[in-house]
Amino acid sequence: MKDRKNRSIDYLRISVIDRCNLRCVYCMPEEGIACLDKKELLTFEEITRVCTSAAKLGIKKIKLTGGEPLVRKDFVNLVRQIKAIEGIEEITLTTNGLLLEEKLDDLIEAGITAINVSLDTLEAEHFKNITKVDGFDKVLRAIRKAANSSLKSVKVNALVAKHLNEEQICHLARLAEHDRINVRFIELMPIGLGKQFERISKEEVLEILEAEFGTLIPYEKQLGNGPAKYWEIEGFKGKIGFISAVSDCFCDACNRVRLTAEGFLKLCLHSKAGVDLKALLRNGISDEDLMLTIAEAIHVKPDKHYFEEVVEAIDEQEDKMMAQIGG
Repeated sequence: MKDRKNRSIDYLRISVIDRCNLRCVYCMPEEGIACLDKKELLTFEEITRVCTSAAKLGIKKIKLTGGEPLVRKDFVNLVRQIKAIEGIEEITLTTNGLLLEEKLDDLIEAGITAINVSLDTLEAEHFKNITKVDGFDKVLRAIRKAANSSLKSVKVNALVAKHLNEEQICHLARLAEHDRINVRFIELMPIGLGKQFERISKEEVLEILEAEFGTLIPYEKQLGNGPAKYWEIEGFKGKIGFISAVSDCFCDACNRVRLTAEGFLKLCLHSKAGVDLKALLRNGISDEDLMLTIAEAIHVKPDKHYFEEVVEAIDEQEDKMMAQIGG
């Protein structure tokens, strides 16, 4: 599947729920958000039907996310259903890790091949301050268990921002020292509550790491399905990655679209462009027309985001929070 910029689109990120059991200060208000009613969520059958059509168009990789995907009832069964679709080669998961330890074995058996865990600090009290939940030990145990499992890849995603956790950067990097864990530093994007924080660039993070560990060596091979660029630290088993959507725009190589929990096929993280697939599914669209609709939408995928630019079509820029979009 190619879009109008001739980018190959083979990756679909699916938010299965907009609810989350954390209240991270850059993502969600402490009181929470007005979440979707259960009947407004795509059913597993609807998600599977979208995945089947997408696979026929060349989508090979599925990322399941949320909110927090593991809070959705019978989530493992959804993984099994997607695993059975012809053409789907890889199903991965992004989670905050709170429920991962107890569910990990079932997830691997169902077909999950790689897991990303979001973690912004290695101090329990700091974790509680950021997330408003006392769950650091559970998350760390889950990461260790995943790193020693049969998973092909385990990654820790750490969002970094000034006056939030810059003093944790080197501590987080050390997760990659003795285990096959790739630690990725995520540059804060100006979406939702993230607009209230000051981002730290990749160059600043590199400077902090090199002051502690010496020169980092660029890793030239591809790791995973996304835009992260990786470096190596001598003696470390894992890699250090950077996802820098603002300062190091990777839109020219974007290979993904998103399906929100309410069934909206979202073509770009920073744009409202897309199509309401749920309405079409519940109004009886045929499989052939569903596939055609997805193909036509992908073809007109926006060229790029406009995080740092003033554009005329300001009403077309995304104004929802990340939990509502899909992390």
